[in-house]
Amino acid sequence: MPKHFTARTLSIATRFIGQRRSRMQAPEPNRMPPMSDSNSRVIANMVCNGDAQSVPIGVDYAEIVVVRHGETDWNADGRFQGILDVELNDIGRRQAIAVGERLSREGKISAIYSSDLKRAFETANLIATACGGLEVIKDLGLRERNFGELQGLQPHVAASVCPEAYKALQSQKTDQEIPGGGESIDQLYQRCTMSLRNIGMKHKGERVVAVTHGGVLRTLHAQACPNKQSLKFLNTSVNIFHLSDGDNWVFKSGGDVSHLSHIEYLRTGFGGDRTFG
Repeated sequence: MPKHFTARTLSIATRFIGQRRSRMQAPEPNRMPPMSDSNSRVIANMVCNGDAQSVPIGVDYAEIVVVRHGETDWNADGRFQGILDVELNDIGRRQAIAVGERLSREGKISAIYSSDLKRAFETANLIATACGGLEVIKDLGLRERNFGELQGLQPHVAASVCPEAYKALQSQKTDQEIPGGGESIDQLYQRCTMSLRNIGMKHKGERVVAVTHGGVLRTLHAQACPNKQSLKFLNTSVNIFHLSDGDNWVFKSGGDVSHLSHIEYLRTGFGGDRTFG
C-alpha cells in the first residue's frame, strides 16, 4: 500500500479514537469474563465437505490448525484493521501464550506459518516458543483482507466518512473492490485458499499451524463448508482443517477457545464474525 495512503488512513483513524477504558475497570459490555469449562468449547467435530472417515488417517492429508491472532486495541474498539500493522494488546498476548501452551500439549507441530502482520506474527512467535522454538514462516497469502479507505475506522464512522467505500464493502458482488486499494472477496478467496493448499501439499502426514485473521478464516471456512453459515472466529480460536489432494477439504472443528477459560475475550468477535473483517 502506498505510504501516503497509509499515513492518510491512520490520520483519519486517529481523529476518531476516543479515550480507552482502563483495564482495571470492570469488563466492557462486549467483553466476556473468563469462561467455565462447560461453555468454553464453541464447536467440535464438524465435518462439512464429505465424511471425515473418507480421509485416511496418516500420510494422505495434512492437519492444519488455523489460529486467529490475539486481541488488539482495534478489535476492542471495533475498527477495521485490514493490512494496517496493529500490535497485540496485553490481553491478546496472554491469549496467544494460552493457545500456544494448549497446542504444545495436543501433538507434535512440524511447522508454523503466519501472516506477516504484527498481530499475527507475534501470536505465531508466542505459539512457537511454547512449542519448542520453531521458526515462524511468513506467508503473505495469510494476510487480512485489504479494506482500503475503511481501514482504521469504525463501521458507523466509515459509513459517513467514506460512503462509497462502505457501500462497496456491503456489495453482494464478489468482484467488487474497495476504493483506496482494497481487495474484492474474490481476490481474498483466491490468495488465502491457494496459500492453505500450498501448505497442505508441503506437509502431508504432518500437523502444522497457520496464524491468520478473521476475514481469512471466514473465507477458508467457506471453501471447506460452502453450504454452511459462517462461525464466529474469536481471537486465538482454534480451527482444524484436513487437506488432502485436490480440493478435498474437511473442517474438523472450529471456533474453539477453551484455552481462554481464565482469560477475558471479546464477545463480539469483531473481525472474526461474519459481518466485518
